[in-house]
Amino acid sequence: MELELSSDQQLFVETTRRFLEAESPLTKVRELQERGQSFERDYWRQGAELGWTSMLVPTEYGGGNISESGLLDAALVAEEMGRLVAPGPFLPANIVAHALTRGGGAGTGTQQGEVLAGLLSGEVIGTWAFTEPGGAWDASGVRLSAAAAGDEWVLEGTKTCVQEAGEADWFLVTGRTGEGLTQFLVPRSASGVEVTPLVSLDMVRHFGEVRFAGVRVPASMVVGPAGGAAPEVEHQLQVALVLQNAETVGATDAVFEFTLEYSKDRVSFGRPIGSYQALKHRLADMKMWLEACHGTATASARAVASGSDQSTELISVAKSYIADRCPSIVQGCVQLHGGIGVTWDADLHLYLRRVAQNAALYGSAREHRDRIAALLDV
Repeated sequence: MELELSSDQQLFVETTRRFLEAESPLTKVRELQERGQSFERDYWRQGAELGWTSMLVPTEYGGGNISESGLLDAALVAEEMGRLVAPGPFLPANIVAHALTRGGGAGTGTQQGEVLAGLLSGEVIGTWAFTEPGGAWDASGVRLSAAAAGDEWVLEGTKTCVQEAGEADWFLVTGRTGEGLTQFLVPRSASGVEVTPLVSLDMVRHFGEVRFAGVRVPASMVVGPAGGAAPEVEHQLQVALVLQNAETVGATDAVFEFTLEYSKDRVSFGRPIGSYQALKHRLADMKMWLEACHGTATASARAVASGSDQSTELISVAKSYIADRCPSIVQGCVQLHGGIGVTWDADLHLYLRRVAQNAALYGSAREHRDRIAALLDV
């Protein structure tokens, strides 16, 4: 992120980086993959102690941030996690905590007593069940039905691409009632909830399909006004994209850095490969694209954090550009490494997996260009 960091933010970034390098190096990522594990609970609890889960939560609810904008602080953590393709439910956990404490969408006392404290401590894992099979990555794709039944709601439908569905203790479920979108907190243990693991491109980021078959939820677990959740859902999507974009750019930045160093060290025909004019041109192009990714990610993060009227447009501009360019940059870096770049032992594929998967989640580049076109009415 192209932010002028305060001394507190700089210390926070350095502390986060040291922690990740010590607790989640790339060797740990490979170890988790071999075990078929997404992340370790103790690691996540330590991250929560560093403030990873509290930055989007106001202080009156037990949260706190480093600067005046918790979202920008969270984006700094996301960027550092991208640099080491780190595991953990950082994005979905923050979305759930944010939804429970944001303005009119704040959760009830029951929700905050049973769920929020655990989310902030890292003892409880929450995730957002939003998109549906064959549906768009926006409110128009929500078809899961929610019907009132006395003092309960009955949920019927399926959610897909739910991050850490198999590890989650609670789901923030976006459904549709006769009045409009409504969100619910649903425990993993609820009768009728069935989780099916999905194949994931990422080594340690797992996803699942969650079936809600006649799941009964008490009215106390409705998040925000029934039928009036559309503005909150749009905001949650924008926050998710800010964190995802920051992570993607952080991962791409790391790949470009070690590829640049490799181009100086790798000798071919008696000279470093980076000294050849054709490769200089490629590296220059990639650097230009990468700086533009930083710029769009930062501009959109600031717009969302400030509640700008342009936030919807800018976040789609950022996602569409980053989802196009970052995979291209990483693919170019793979090629610059030559044959070793496509081996299992090289770390490049760990980053390519994360960047490519992020490009498809929360809307593809094409979907976000369509959103921009709709906003501009062209």
